[in-house]
Amino acid sequence: MKAVVEVRNVSMTYQSPNGEIHALENISFSVDEGEFISIIGPSGCGKTTLLSIISGLLKPTSGEVLLYGEPNTGPSKKTGYMLQKDHLFEWRTILQNVLLGVEIQKALNPETRAKALDYLKTYGLYEFRDKYPEQLSGGMRQRAALIRTLVTDPQILLLDEAFSALDYQTRLAVNEDIYGIIRKEKKTAILVTHDISEAISMSDRVVVLSHRPGRLKRIYTIELSCTNRTPINCREAPEFRYYFQEIWRELDIHV
Repeated sequence: MKAVVEVRNVSMTYQSPNGEIHALENISFSVDEGEFISIIGPSGCGKTTLLSIISGLLKPTSGEVLLYGEPNTGPSKKTGYMLQKDHLFEWRTILQNVLLGVEIQKALNPETRAKALDYLKTYGLYEFRDKYPEQLSGGMRQRAALIRTLVTDPQILLLDEAFSALDYQTRLAVNEDIYGIIRKEKKTAILVTHDISEAISMSDRVVVLSHRPGRLKRIYTIELSCTNRTPINCREAPEFRYYFQEIWRELDIHV
């Protein structure tokens, strides 16, 4: 498999009124095309910082990130960022919200509009295209947020705690939805999460970071014996408990 993301010896130091804060230290890993990777670690270990560096929104203190073999020196159209909140504008219809990204990129045209409508049809939101966000459930809003990202045609999706604002039952359903969409669209995905079960059930590999400064502790390749691999089915696999316990132990070690 071809590596589409390469994180090479990335470290990040912030300046604060109380001195330097070492957020990340010497992080290296790669992500292959079509892989779904989760990054997990204790609060404050630099997970979101690392995702912002991968996206090009932040420049690391040292090290580099390569996208498709080229150094990433700033925000790239190759990546799409999905945040914890859906950030749908309440005064815009769902279709208008979905088209926002291509509007910002000055790429709104009949072709991108048709693409947006096609995504809405495919993923069950077409009949809500003229509704407003307040008229949608939390799960539907997250689906609309992902479609907004997909319409800009990124190859790599970056999801920063994208489901944590939802209640537990809705979160499980949205995990199923988003996972299915990402797999169907053949996107590469990197998810930052605090939820061990979510990371195991959605990912091909799980990257575990230490307490701050975030250092790479271990990368788990997730191999589960379920024929139809979906997040719900994965939670029922006999190996699921093993991975959960192993990652829990990694996160419980203070270094």
